[in-house]
Amino acid sequence: MTKSVLAISAHPDDIEIFMGGTFLLLGKEGYELHYMSVANGSCGSTTLDCFSTAALRRDEAKRAAARAEAVYHESLADDCQVFYEPRLLQQMAAVVRDVRPEIILTHAPECYQEDHTNTSRLAVAAAFARAMRNFVTSPRRDPYGGEVTVYHAQPHFNRDQLGNVVRPGIFVDVGAVIEDKLAMLAEHQSQRDWLDRTQGMDSYLEAVRSFAKEVGEMSGKFELAEGWRKHMHAGFCSEKANPLADALADGCLVAKKSD
Repeated sequence: MTKSVLAISAHPDDIEIFMGGTFLLLGKEGYELHYMSVANGSCGSTTLDCFSTAALRRDEAKRAAARAEAVYHESLADDCQVFYEPRLLQQMAAVVRDVRPEIILTHAPECYQEDHTNTSRLAVAAAFARAMRNFVTSPRRDPYGGEVTVYHAQPHFNRDQLGNVVRPGIFVDVGAVIEDKLAMLAEHQSQRDWLDRTQGMDSYLEAVRSFAKEVGEMSGKFELAEGWRKHMHAGFCSEKANPLADALADGCLVAKKSD
């Protein structure tokens, strides 16, 4: 049976920015890739209305997913309406039960934007509920008891909401796929101007490269890297499970925990 990885981000282009390199590398290792943005990107324009913006960003996300040869899953909410609430949790849990991923990649538990933080909470809760027969998903899907390991990406700018540096526990060398990661990101053409106007990212492709460089420097080993923290195992997988590190082997560095 083919192993799968489910990347769950807040907005179209977040998978590429925060986890695209790792996502692509897992695909090269034979994992079936699944691509999902919880919000539809409806607020990501200073010129178009929300419906036109969402439609444009959906097309861009589908092209990016196609570049990765990933299965595209539809968004569930408008921007700034990603809340930890029953409807979204039931819908996301249905996707988890459909995909039955060995690995879930999602946002940091603490990030600068609430859609990111709430997406992280929803992804964790949906994974936890995968085997609960009395938790009813929407649409209804049968529960399953397989293991899933959840990994949290680095927060934006590698800092939490208060500006404190966040150091990963796992580093993935993305140097070999950085151009493919940036090519996926470039499919989100509508975001170039918007990110410049709203967040000062005048060259967001180069900004993402600089994020990877900073994480690489943190690793002390790789030039360009993505960073991850593994969610606690209880209720998800065995204590020693680390399929991300197992799959990527020499291209992965697990930091030693301090006592």
